[in-house]
Amino acid sequence: MDQAIGVLVAIHRLAPAAGFEVLREVSQHTNTKLHTVAETVIGWALGQELPPSVGQQLEAAVQRRSPERDTQGAGAGQKGGSAGAADTRGREGG
Repeated sequence: MDQAIGVLVAIHRLAPAAGFEVLREVSQHTNTKLHTVAETVIGWALGQELPPSVGQQLEAAVQRRSPERDTQGAGAGQKGGSAGAADTRGREGG
């Protein structure tokens, strides 16, 4: 679990508590066990592909907690969110 949180902290610049909340949220929204989501995120960091449902939920959860979103203001989050989404999709293919 801690390794998956570390991946989210490093890649998306989230606080550790926010990283855990992202994992929890993805777990709930995909009806997947929390430890399975964590293993999937670790695999993704090692170059494995994310399942589409996990990738979509991960992007959405990260966008809601992104520090960049806080500094851009409420209305400007879309463009910054797209960059985060591209980062996630870029890791899938690697």
